[in-house]
Amino acid sequence: MHTNLRPLMSVRIWSLTLSLPLLSPFPPPEKPVTVELSCGAGPVLVVLEPGQPLLLDCHLGATPLATPLNVTWLQDGLPVLEGEGNSLRTLANGSLLVLPTSVDGRTPQGVEGGYSCVSAGPFGALTSRTIAVHLATLSRFHQDPEAQVVPLGGASRFECQIDGVPTPRITWERDQEPIPSQPRFISLPNGVLQILGAVKEDGGAYRCVASNFARKRFSQDAILTVTTGMQENGRGQVVIVAPPQNATVVQGRPAVMECMAQGGQPKPLVSWSRQDGKPIATDVVVLETNLVIPNTRRYHAGVYVCRANKPKTREFVIAAAELHVPAPPVILQPPETVSLSRGNTARFVCNSSGEPPPALHWLKNGKPVKSNGRVKTQSPGVLLINQLGLDDAGYYQCIADNALGTACATAKLSVIVREGLPSPPHQLSATPQSSTTALLTWERPEHNSDQIIGFSVHYQPTSGSDHMEYQFAVNNDTTEYHVKELLPHTAYTFYVVAYSPMGASPPSPPVTVEMLEDVPSAPPQLSLLSTSPTDIRVMWLPLSSQHSRGAVTRYRIDYSTLEQVDNVFSVEVGGNETQLTLRELQPNQAYRLRMAAGTGAGFGVPSEWAQHHTPAHFNHSMVIFAPTELKVRAKMNSLHVTWQPPPNHTQISGYKLFCREVVGEDLTNGEAHPERERVRRMEAHTIKLRKRVKHHEVSSLVPDRLYEVKVWAFNKQTDGYAAGWKGRTEKAHGKGVSIHRCGNPPPLPPSSIKATANSSTSIWLRWEKPRFSNVRIINYTVRCSPAGIRNASLVSYYTSSAQEILLGALKPYTRYELAVQSNGGDVVGPFSGTVEESTLTDIPSTPPAELQLSALDSSSVLVNWRPPVEPNGIVISYRILYTINLSQPEHLWNNLSQDGTIMSAEVTGLSSGTHYFFKMRASTEVGVGPYSPVKDVRTPPRKYGEWLDIHAVTGIIVGVCLGLLSILLCMCVSFRNGKAR
Repeated sequence: MHTNLRPLMSVRIWSLTLSLPLLSPFPPPEKPVTVELSCGAGPVLVVLEPGQPLLLDCHLGATPLATPLNVTWLQDGLPVLEGEGNSLRTLANGSLLVLPTSVDGRTPQGVEGGYSCVSAGPFGALTSRTIAVHLATLSRFHQDPEAQVVPLGGASRFECQIDGVPTPRITWERDQEPIPSQPRFISLPNGVLQILGAVKEDGGAYRCVASNFARKRFSQDAILTVTTGMQENGRGQVVIVAPPQNATVVQGRPAVMECMAQGGQPKPLVSWSRQDGKPIATDVVVLETNLVIPNTRRYHAGVYVCRANKPKTREFVIAAAELHVPAPPVILQPPETVSLSRGNTARFVCNSSGEPPPALHWLKNGKPVKSNGRVKTQSPGVLLINQLGLDDAGYYQCIADNALGTACATAKLSVIVREGLPSPPHQLSATPQSSTTALLTWERPEHNSDQIIGFSVHYQPTSGSDHMEYQFAVNNDTTEYHVKELLPHTAYTFYVVAYSPMGASPPSPPVTVEMLEDVPSAPPQLSLLSTSPTDIRVMWLPLSSQHSRGAVTRYRIDYSTLEQVDNVFSVEVGGNETQLTLRELQPNQAYRLRMAAGTGAGFGVPSEWAQHHTPAHFNHSMVIFAPTELKVRAKMNSLHVTWQPPPNHTQISGYKLFCREVVGEDLTNGEAHPERERVRRMEAHTIKLRKRVKHHEVSSLVPDRLYEVKVWAFNKQTDGYAAGWKGRTEKAHGKGVSIHRCGNPPPLPPSSIKATANSSTSIWLRWEKPRFSNVRIINYTVRCSPAGIRNASLVSYYTSSAQEILLGALKPYTRYELAVQSNGGDVVGPFSGTVEESTLTDIPSTPPAELQLSALDSSSVLVNWRPPVEPNGIVISYRILYTINLSQPEHLWNNLSQDGTIMSAEVTGLSSGTHYFFKMRASTEVGVGPYSPVKDVRTPPRKYGEWLDIHAVTGIIVGVCLGLLSILLCMCVSFRNGKAR
């Protein structure tokens, strides 16, 4: 039996394998292999051999006893069904026995799937990670090797592809015998066989052999013919005949980057590099011209570039491929077990990693945690539980899952009830005072009320998507509170908690009350069209609950002609109507119209006046009426316009639509000037649409602006009458502006501010909200700036509704000053004291600056440079590379290392009269940065004097001087002797 990370994959996609003992399939062994399911690390896929039974043991530790009190098994999320061919059996100790072979020897249905268990104890329930069970399989070959003809000394390549669970082992045979164990024969894990330097004896029939626990398969034979003609040499063009392929390799399995090049004799030189400039990891094995990674890790992922260079030339070709390394989830920071007093806040943090990034969710006693006003899930991996009660106690599990499996971690929450705490407040009542204000009253607790130091009022909308719970601190000397800034016609649930120095009381029994209605906050948005010269059809959409602020019971339409604006007519219709036709109007007349919606509290503000011109034609065969059922759905940045064809739609060729913003003088009641109207149409967003089109989206608009839309049909002879609409786009999303209550102090700044470096470009900032505040805190503002800098342009501000934020896009190895302030509606508090934290070191972003080369003499060069502009840490060393052949692979360049504090180096031992190329890069403790641009320098040829050593030259001069002195003495002696004679 083997355990993998994926149920099915070809030889190009690998999975991590954990070997278990091999057992003969017939007869089945009496003692099956056991796999423990827990909430910890372990296999996520089990592959069963034929006839191999599997025992799944639920080991969650929900109770201190060795045997859990109650174990439930799930298959693909549903309870396990027993009795189907006796393939699944639950044992008395809670384990599950999986029998992949039934009594008649056939494989039963329903064995494969995802298994998990839930173990319940007296304190709560726990669920295990999910393990997938699959039966061993081996498919037929998707690709068989193909016949090859190569010249003597050439290279050949065979390839086969097959799928299997577990991943099959691939070997090669020649003439049904294993291939020789020679370096010329390279068998790669991806099903490729390369034969280098072919000789006559290599000819024969080659086949691929794939085997796993399911079976063994042989591919078709492929004949290799080695011809006597020698391989071409000289000027053949360099070609990569087997380039690297994009590959997905699960972490822990081997990966292959193949690169096979041809180009005559001598053979091309093949080198490898990473596209991101990072060095290739030291655990990567080079097999001739191929890269093999025996144990793939996340840091191996990236784009690898193969470069084939023809020796002694600058001719080269490249090929690149990306290696993707998915990995199963791993819990990096598990939640911690805590014991807290009732009324406190529990905070569980769970951080995970994996590729693709895993999704996180929370379980309580084996069931998903549902967010509400008290219980909130925040990203990434934070669970908050406010106002703890006894019902909150239990086991909480963080589950991380992606396509490769799951990981989980468990924490236990104990809620402590201290002696002497107040009993809950009682007789709580809530009375609406207006559409936005409610009066809350309650009685003091019956027990230990003399120890109360204050109360907290909690409330949240009873229904809807807003699960935010709001709370206010109330002094001890009162038992009532006016809750303001509520939403009209909305139900709220309230409860009160009493506090003593020892802790919080249980919450009072909740009460629910619905706020009073108010007049609508916005008018309906209306559309206008005429189906005859004497009528105008007015259409509108119902108001949303946010704008209606109550049950709409009626609509009022006001209209008049532009010639008699003081003579206004009004018509009212019921609240369930969405259109009205005004009849017996004057043909060829300009009208203005508006409407308002009303609730039990009265009518809201009316819409802007909209203008409409009734048709002048009575001959229906010539006139094109306006499109019907014009409806516009206003969004924040767009308008979705829909309509239906006019009554005489057979006469039309298409539609025209224009949209414009209504500004300035457009809002006046007077009739628009004809020339001004023509210019507006030219400036408007006007388009032509086909006849069959019945909708259009007008985008790139501004929130909360008044727009006018018109749609009309046209044909080759004329344009028809327009259907019009006028209304506003939605406001930008937000809770709305809170009304500042006079006399209320601003909220206190947050406390316990902690900053922790998360990476070289990010810092986690966490804080706690003020203990007591008379202002409801809406969100927090975070100020971030480099330490010691007072330039306002470098100060950044962030907003967070949670009590933490991950500040990103920061500079590596930089110290930052951080502060937080509390925001309560339209009143904001002061910033807290600053905390400082530095981002982590990273590799240099830039190469060493101002690289300069100077030839000192014919055999040495002086290299000068300056530190990188963005070192991202302390530079610990510099590496200088130089060569005379720019096309050489990087590992063949000469290199010289210098300490990070030195900014120059003398490179000696060079050849005279030679062109050298230099580049360099800097290193921090994290790694190496990019190379500088290549610069070149030529060493001068040696001068005559440079062939002599300085000591030799000195010796020659001294010798000559001594010789001349000796001759002079001899001449003086001879002259003196001659004079004596």
